Amino acid sequence: MFEPAVSGVSGAVSGADASRASTTSTSSIISVEHVFKSVTDSTGTLTILRDIDFALAARETAAIVGASGSGKSTLLSIIAGLDTPTQGTVRLAGQDLFALSEDDRAALRAQKVGFVFQSFQLMGNLTALENVMLPLELSGAKNARALATDMLKRVGLGERLGHYPKVLSGGEQQRVALARAFVVQPAVLLADEPTGSLDFATGETVMSLMFELNRELGTTLVLVTHDQAIAARCERRITIDAGRVSAA
Repeated sequence: MFEPAVSGVSGAVSGADASRASTTSTSSIISVEHVFKSVTDSTGTLTILRDIDFALAARETAAIVGASGSGKSTLLSIIAGLDTPTQGTVRLAGQDLFALSEDDRAALRAQKVGFVFQSFQLMGNLTALENVMLPLELSGAKNARALATDMLKRVGLGERLGHYPKVLSGGEQQRVALARAFVVQPAVLLADEPTGSLDFATGETVMSLMFELNRELGTTLVLVTHDQAIAARCERRITIDAGRVSAA
C-alpha cells in the first residue's frame, strides 16, 4: 500500500496552473478536482491535503514531490481510488472514481492502472513468470503465458522466468514488478518511490527502463519521488507543501 504521509523537461504546477489545468478535465486521463483529505482521531482533526487541483493528459509524465509527510503518497493513493478524499473529485479516464462502488473502482483499476511500489509487492510463492501472468489471468487473457514471457524478456529477465523472488536481486525484483505493471498495457502507471529500495546504479537502470516502456506503450506516468534528478526527467512536477500544491 502507499504510505500516508518519472525523459522530459522539468516543470512546476503552481496553484494557478493547476486551476487552469482542471478546466481541461474532460480531455484528461486524470483529473484531480479540489481534493481535500482529513483524518480525525481522539486528538482532533489533521488535514493532509488541501484543495489539490490539476489534470494530466494521456501520455504525460508527472512527478509528485515534497517533503516527507507532505501528503504525496496519500494523493497517489487517492488518484488510484485506494483511499477516499474528504472532499473533491478524481476522474480517471472520464470516470468519477468516487461515484463508483468499491467493486467498480477495482474493476476500473484492473482495466486502466498499473502499480509499481518501493517494496516490489511480488507474490513470494509465485515465480517471476507467474507474478507477471497474474494480472493477465485475472483479466481473462487467453495468452497470458506468452505475453508475460515476452515482457520479462523485454526487461532483461528472459533467463529468470522460473525463479522465485527470494533468489532475485532487488533490481531484478523491481524489473519483474515493472513487467507485471506494463504487461496489461495500462492507460496509467502509478509508482510510489520505485527506486527507494535500490542502490543508485540499480535505480538508474530501473528508471531508464520505466521511461522506455512508458514511451513505447504511451502510458500516463505519475510517480512519487524524493529524488530531484528523477523528477527532472518528467514533463510535469507537482510539488506538495504542507498539503497544498505549490511551485517547484
